[in-house]
Amino acid sequence: MNYYFAKKLDMDFDQAIERVTEALKQEGFGIISTIDVQATLKQKIGVEFRPYRILGACNPNLAYEALSVEDKVGTMLPCNVVVQAWDKGSTEVAAIDPLASMQAITNPKLEATAKGVRAKLQKVVESL
Repeated sequence: MNYYFAKKLDMDFDQAIERVTEALKQEGFGIISTIDVQATLKQKIGVEFRPYRILGACNPNLAYEALSVEDKVGTMLPCNVVVQAWDKGSTEVAAIDPLASMQAITNPKLEATAKGVRAKLQKVVESL
């Protein structure tokens, strides 16, 4: 089982960030954290790296549902979506597959929630 869904886009990095953010919003997700990997690697260890951002996406209703059936599932939240620049004008978007990440937890109620999150994240990636 793959642990992510991905799609390459023929657009620049900043356009992809905007488009992904809007697509997530359409599925009820908000961005609750952003990690600028490029800037962090430059600042912390002095290396150059391509534009690479990790967006922590959260759908409050689904997060509440998951936390209600498995209180430690917060260790796996939020759902991470990666946006990274590739060639000129090309960007890749990848989102975590929650079913893959939740395999370590044996809770049938959580699996149902993960399937709902998976469907929404797949829809986001496919819509880009």
